[in-house]
Amino acid sequence: MKQHPVLQKVLIAAAVYNLAWGAVVVLFPHLLFDLTGLERLNYPEIWQCVGMIVGVYGVGYAVASRDYVRHWPIVLVGLLGKVAGPLGFIDALMRGRFNPSFGLTIIFNDLVWWVPFFLMLRHAWISHRFKD
Repeated sequence: MKQHPVLQKVLIAAAVYNLAWGAVVVLFPHLLFDLTGLERLNYPEIWQCVGMIVGVYGVGYAVASRDYVRHWPIVLVGLLGKVAGPLGFIDALMRGRFNPSFGLTIIFNDLVWWVPFFLMLRHAWISHRFKD
């Protein structure tokens, strides 16, 4: 099955977004905490590692954008992370560990990507299922 050009563009957008977000977190680890009124971390290097991981996802999305049917495992791992992130946020929010304004990151880092990533995985599944 042919790749859907809009979904390929979504992966390119996800790659750019993740690379940019990861770079900001690595270069300015206190920025998000300052903007949301949370106490700065004692060990910002841990948060910088999160930024590095997010940036690496961006590289994966760039690779997958060439052929997301073939590289569906990258999309799957991305979607799993984008589901796990909000679950962790909700847990932290319910325990009073996060300021709700920190949730804005969940919208743009995770929720907006759920539908297109799901559609890519569905497309890949259909392509592989009916390949023979």
